[in-house]
Amino acid sequence: MPELSEKQAYAGLTPDHILDAVESVGLLCDGRFLALNSYENRVYRIGLEDGEPVVGKFYRPQRWSDEAILEEHSFTQELADAEIPVVPPLAFDDNTLLKHELFRFALFPNRGGRPPELDNPDHLEQLGRFVGRIHAVGASKPFQHRPPLDVQGFAIGPSQWLLENDFIPNHLVEAYASLTRDLIEQIGHCYQRAGEVNTIRLHGDLHPGNILWTEQGPHIVDFDDARSGPAVQDLWMFLSGD
Repeated sequence: MPELSEKQAYAGLTPDHILDAVESVGLLCDGRFLALNSYENRVYRIGLEDGEPVVGKFYRPQRWSDEAILEEHSFTQELADAEIPVVPPLAFDDNTLLKHELFRFALFPNRGGRPPELDNPDHLEQLGRFVGRIHAVGASKPFQHRPPLDVQGFAIGPSQWLLENDFIPNHLVEAYASLTRDLIEQIGHCYQRAGEVNTIRLHGDLHPGNILWTEQGPHIVDFDDARSGPAVQDLWMFLSGD
C-alpha cells in the first residue's frame, strides 16, 4: 500500500487520530471531544481524565511552515508575558509545535466566553486598550517567517491562481478578470494615497468571534493569521458595514 501524503492523512483525520495525538504528549483523554469553528485548521475541545479540557489545533498541511507556526506561538507568548490576555499554546518538553504521525498540532488551555458587545462603550474601551497593547508589542520587532498583508498576497496572487487553475466558469472568466483588474488598480491607488504606512506584527483576524468575554474581561484567541501589516487591519472588523 503506498504511503499517505500529509494532505491525504489530514483529509482522513479521525477521532482516533485526534485522541492518539493528544495522548502522545502524556495526557490521558476521557473520550470526549467537540469540533469547534475553524475555517483553515481543524480545532477540537478535548476532555481529559485529570484536569480541564484542552483545545487541540491540527494545522492544515502546506499552509504555514514550521518556522511560521513557531513564530505565531512565540508572538502569543510574548504578549502573555506582557500581561495581555491572550491564550498561548501549552509546551511539552519545551515544544509548542507537536507532531504525531503526519499531523502537526498544538494544544491550548480551554477558555470560554461570549463575543464582546460592540455597542457597549466599556467593552470598546477595554478592547481598544488591549489592541493598543498588542500593537505596541507587535511594533518591537518584525516577523521573519510570516508574509505581510499586501496587495500581491491578498489580491493579485489569489485572483491569478483562480484564473490559471480553471476555478472560474468559462462564461465568467472575462468578467472576473476585468473586475479583479479594476479592483486591484483601485486598491493600488488607495495605497498610494495613504503614503508610507508603518507595518507591525498583527493578530490579523481580529473579528468578534476571536474575542471571548467573561466577567473578568476579554481574552483574545487564534493568532493563526498573524501577519505584518498596518494597524487598522486589527480594527476594521469591528465595524458593522452599515
